[in-house]
Amino acid sequence: MTRLQLLFGRLLRRRRGVVPPGEESSHPRFTGRIREFERLIGYRIGDTDLFIHALMHRSSLQQRHPSSASNERLEFLGDSILNLIVGEYLYHHFPRAEEGELTKMRSRLVNRRALAAYANAIRLSDFILTSPSASGSLGKGRDTIAADSFEAVIAALYLDGGFSAARGFVERRVLGALKDGDVATADDNYKSMLLEFAQAKGLGTPRYTIVHEEGPDHDRTFTVDVSLGGASKGTGSGKNKKEAEQAAAGEAFNRLRRGSHADH
Repeated sequence: MTRLQLLFGRLLRRRRGVVPPGEESSHPRFTGRIREFERLIGYRIGDTDLFIHALMHRSSLQQRHPSSASNERLEFLGDSILNLIVGEYLYHHFPRAEEGELTKMRSRLVNRRALAAYANAIRLSDFILTSPSASGSLGKGRDTIAADSFEAVIAALYLDGGFSAARGFVERRVLGALKDGDVATADDNYKSMLLEFAQAKGLGTPRYTIVHEEGPDHDRTFTVDVSLGGASKGTGSGKNKKEAEQAAAGEAFNRLRRGSHADH
């Protein structure tokens, strides 16, 4: 390969928002397990640096090269690609659904809670690159980070293998979960479900408290705790307070319902 070709490759990666080789490609935590990661995502990686970038949480930047960038730009691109693929699928498979119904169905499939579930199914958190201090203090925010990284991986697949690679991954992980019944298109209102359940059991009224906020003003992540009778019953994260409250209510409702079934 000529020096001109090498230079062109570096410029192309910078246009993509990817850190050039030599700045990230030596990351041992990922390169030592690349074959395992390929097996989990069902794709043979061409540009390793691109996927390292997709897995790089902003907390890791304090230890990286000054010109390094987190995966947030790839997350933005992946979100757009994911919505296109899911939207096209719903359009063709639910021909009688109105626009509003299709929007709700898509939201149910690509919300933060669902994305975290897809990410956890392939153990994505095992590969996300964070600082040592952040790794030990993420708590419930770990699901939000996994969801964001899942979208960044979709963008990496698109940039590395084209639209067909991204589509294949989304079809296997997201639409496959829909077909298998692991995720529903119904718009569950967990806050209402939790309130009805708690009142029926004499547990009182759920109380929601914001316990953590992080990120810039245009991209905040909220963590909410829901309690009954002064005892915490569930915690959830989301890009807004409503989404975080729904996630917390969902965890609490499912936990209480399982406990109720176990008593019988």
